[in-house]
Amino acid sequence: MHNRPQSPHGDPHSEYTQRLALRRAEVARLDHIDLRVSNLRLVVFLAGVGIWWFVVRPGYVSSWWLLCPLVMFGALVLYHETVRRQKRLAKRSVQFYERGLARIEDRWEGSGTPGREFLDSEHPYASDLDLFGKGSLFELLCTARTRSSEKTLAEWLCAPAVPEEIHARHAAVTELRSRLDLREQVALLGEDVRAGVHGEALITWAATSPLPRLLLARIMAASLAVLNVAALVSAGLGIGSRVLLIVVLLNVAFAFWTRTRVQKALTGVDWALHDLALLGQILACIEQERFASPRLMALRKALDTEGAPPSQQLAKLRRLVALLESMKNQVFVLIGLIVLWDRQVALAIEDWRATSGAAVARWLTAVGEFEAFCSLAGYAYEHPDDPFPEIVTDGACFVGEAVGHPLIPQRQCVRNDVTLDGDLRMLIVSGSNMSGKSTLLRTIGTNIVLALAGAPVRAQRLRLSPLAIGATLRIQDSLQRGSSRFYAEITRIRQLMDITKGELPLCFLLDEILHGTNSHDRQVGAEAIVRSLVERGAIGLVTTHDLALAHIAETLAPHAANVCFEDQLTDGKLTFDYRMRPGVVRKSNALALMRVVGLEV
Repeated sequence: MHNRPQSPHGDPHSEYTQRLALRRAEVARLDHIDLRVSNLRLVVFLAGVGIWWFVVRPGYVSSWWLLCPLVMFGALVLYHETVRRQKRLAKRSVQFYERGLARIEDRWEGSGTPGREFLDSEHPYASDLDLFGKGSLFELLCTARTRSSEKTLAEWLCAPAVPEEIHARHAAVTELRSRLDLREQVALLGEDVRAGVHGEALITWAATSPLPRLLLARIMAASLAVLNVAALVSAGLGIGSRVLLIVVLLNVAFAFWTRTRVQKALTGVDWALHDLALLGQILACIEQERFASPRLMALRKALDTEGAPPSQQLAKLRRLVALLESMKNQVFVLIGLIVLWDRQVALAIEDWRATSGAAVARWLTAVGEFEAFCSLAGYAYEHPDDPFPEIVTDGACFVGEAVGHPLIPQRQCVRNDVTLDGDLRMLIVSGSNMSGKSTLLRTIGTNIVLALAGAPVRAQRLRLSPLAIGATLRIQDSLQRGSSRFYAEITRIRQLMDITKGELPLCFLLDEILHGTNSHDRQVGAEAIVRSLVERGAIGLVTTHDLALAHIAETLAPHAANVCFEDQLTDGKLTFDYRMRPGVVRKSNALALMRVVGLEV
């Protein structure tokens, strides 16, 4: 599983560029047709006005001649809408490939979905490793159209999967990676470039228990509608005025009896008309596919139901919601009141919920996972040099060759070999400011996140075990909580200690450990913390500016080792090669940096 994948369509950049040119040409062609049809509509309209002028002058032209421009104009309107719909699809296809090229060319920051709503400040690594927000890993990966899919992808990034699930995801991503046409088709569904299906709201609404005696209520509503029409007709003929009064009283009683039922049936369904269209289209797309990987086959099987497929069942619900919306039409509202339109449609919606509501959660889960797989597959396709990792289960380890950070542009990314395996459990990373210490920690953590989510990694080769991650890279003080940075850091470290009690070994990434206290307390506290972590079976890295902490590696040998990053000052300019070397750095660049920016020190 760790062999480097090959692009199914050759070079992804060339494939995207070629397809983008074709889509842009299609947009230009449809723009030309759109303009010609608009002009033709204007001509037909003016011709119709001219014919009408002759029609109103008796004896010139028969009024039947007006049918010709009317029919032509109606046909042009229908054809024009088809052209515009095709043009919207072509434009969205252009955006699909433009964004793909932006990701390949490292121009994607700020153009995708940041996923800030999934950021939890208490999470042990989400903020530290830039999983969410502008320029985040989530923004790089996510191509999902629905919120349930975004949530699924976020959950995969925030919690490691078990080895069996990771291998299953590898197979699914490998299969979808070669299905570029399918991924483009999913990306073009719906009327908006990005739409949202409120998954939790839909599941909550669908899971609500159906109303009792639903069949009786529907029969009574239909019967009253017939009685209302008959009573109005008889009253119009001057007979049965007393019958009309009785029917009105029956309507009042029925409205009172069903008031709570209808409100309950319609609560939360006002969003459905927009969201169900996209959800149904994605389900229809999945239903038409046949997959070979076990994970995708199981996902497809989850959509199998008795009777109509899920996409058709959702289409029925959407039609019912559209019928309910028609009551907002002022022309129709009087007729709707007579035939109890809102009652009958509401009860029909409730009947749908009784029949299909229990399966909605399963359908949404399938859509969420499918789009999450498509996101990972798109990343795998666009980065053909990134391999899948090798997952092992014989002890905590992280062995990477040429490991780089996936959020750093490839032309700027400097890669390093990192080994934490066997007796070596920890690296003490020293180095000057801006030399790459914190970036190394983020590089390791982000690749672990990718690996344990089932995605390819930015490395030449990576072998690792399932790990829990804990980091202190973005620890800050808080005025609202009244806590200092030091207190926030030791609170996070306490959280990491608790994680070591779990099933997975911890990979700790401690940046500038305890730098908010004095040197003596820092030295004693840091040594005690890392010793405790190593004794609890954890592996990880600790960065420091304090060279006195480098002796920790000596006291914990062979379980710990020193590595460092260096810089060079040439003609008053600092340069960094970002290469990790064995040993301890022996110089500082703080004063040099102050002088570079113009401070007199």
